[in-house]
Amino acid sequence: MAVKSAAEGELLNRFWPRYRRVTMTRAVLAQLTVCVAIVAIVLTLYPDLPLDAWALVVVMSAASLALTVIITLLAMRPLKDLSSALVHIAGEPTGLTPPNLNDGFYMRSRLRPLLKQIYDLAMSQGSSPRSDEKSGAPYANIAAQLNHTATGIVMLDSNGQIIYANQSAPVLIDGNGKKSLELIFDVDQNITEWVAERGEHDVHAEKVWRRIANKLTGEPDRRLFDVYVSYDKGSEAETIITLFDNTNQYQPEDDDLDFIAFAAHELRGPITVIRGYLDSLNDELAAITTGDQKELFQRLIVSANRLSGYVNNILNASRFDRRHLKIHIGEQNVANIYATIADDMQLRASAQQRLLSVNIPANLPNIAADLNSMTEVFGNLIDNAIKYSNDGGSIEVIAAVNGNFVDVSVTDHGIGMPSNVIGNLFHKFYRSHRSRETVAGTGIGLYISKAIVESNGGKISVKSVEGRGSTFIVSLPIYATVADKLKALGNNNQDFIERSSDGWIKNHGAFRG
Repeated sequence: MAVKSAAEGELLNRFWPRYRRVTMTRAVLAQLTVCVAIVAIVLTLYPDLPLDAWALVVVMSAASLALTVIITLLAMRPLKDLSSALVHIAGEPTGLTPPNLNDGFYMRSRLRPLLKQIYDLAMSQGSSPRSDEKSGAPYANIAAQLNHTATGIVMLDSNGQIIYANQSAPVLIDGNGKKSLELIFDVDQNITEWVAERGEHDVHAEKVWRRIANKLTGEPDRRLFDVYVSYDKGSEAETIITLFDNTNQYQPEDDDLDFIAFAAHELRGPITVIRGYLDSLNDELAAITTGDQKELFQRLIVSANRLSGYVNNILNASRFDRRHLKIHIGEQNVANIYATIADDMQLRASAQQRLLSVNIPANLPNIAADLNSMTEVFGNLIDNAIKYSNDGGSIEVIAAVNGNFVDVSVTDHGIGMPSNVIGNLFHKFYRSHRSRETVAGTGIGLYISKAIVESNGGKISVKSVEGRGSTFIVSLPIYATVADKLKALGNNNQDFIERSSDGWIKNHGAFRG
């Protein structure tokens, strides 16, 4: 937006250069006058002063002059920055960089409230405030009142640029004065992408994101929001974002995860030892154990493996929240990935009286994936299918080509899910009331599975009918279609889970397009 310049048409950007030149000239002349006066006095009192003493006088005079210049520049910085802010919002050409409100200098000098007030006033004017027909009060007064609410409110224009944000909204301002939302979308389409799709298909639409953080776990001033977005095509404020700060509700769960992750890390070693001893004993005693004893060993091994899976889920969820979940993406064969967990999956199914059927053709094209993390995803999905199936039920694992992707589906014929559950299924710690009562679990298996799949450049989806079962589908890119992009990235996913320059997290559909 543009703010009107002086009444006579004087450009605002002319003020600072002129003021700096005049002020510095006066300061230097004043200091030189003082120095000349000192020299005159010294000559009068000490006409025979030694040469080295005169050198000292000259050095001290020069140092005094330099100090005056530095102090004057420091004293003028607040005025310089205020002038720069005004020139910037006026839209005039200038070589000055607009002040960044996050600069520590503004905090220390207490200048930040003044600069923020300038930006806020400019923002309220930029939204073309009109007068209320009854009261005659401009709508800008309403915008001022919104700064007193704890709820964040942000408005975007048709280009996705922020035209208004109140003080409670998590907004960053870069060195060029550009505003961006500071939100991290881990396992969902972010607002920018959602709005872009609405512009192509809808006139009006709404969407809700829950438990969206503005910073990574462990960073200071971290807040967690439920985000409501309303889109009206063609409106002056085309997208309105409302952010409800529910940090007090969600943060205790994250603190619990930190503690659980610490405990899980300590438990990982003993669990690995227990699994090793159970496998060894099962092999060594196979010839002398009876049917019931064999069944007991199988149940012990299944329980130990499941416990190990819970520990891995907890640790990976903690790593993902901190952007420490680094994976190495390479050329893999789906059948080979499954083969590494095949025995364990069959053992778990038989121990729970389930029939596991696997159909993964050997001639499928290779996919781009990380071997270790994808075995965890397949294990999580099959383990869930086993848990939520009925006694004697069947589970099918099928892999097939779908365009530039290979789809791996895991289908059960168990209790299924209603539609209101599916919408929250991949959120951290989410478990429906029914599942909490009937099936043990941590509530983070699907959260971390989706995080892993999307960090591999794929996607995960689910179809379910209550009372008839569920199908989870993991789509992973065929290696040949993304080989060049992978090589350019060094075959790792770091770029997909690091904070990007505009404040969003790149962690979804990384190879698409």
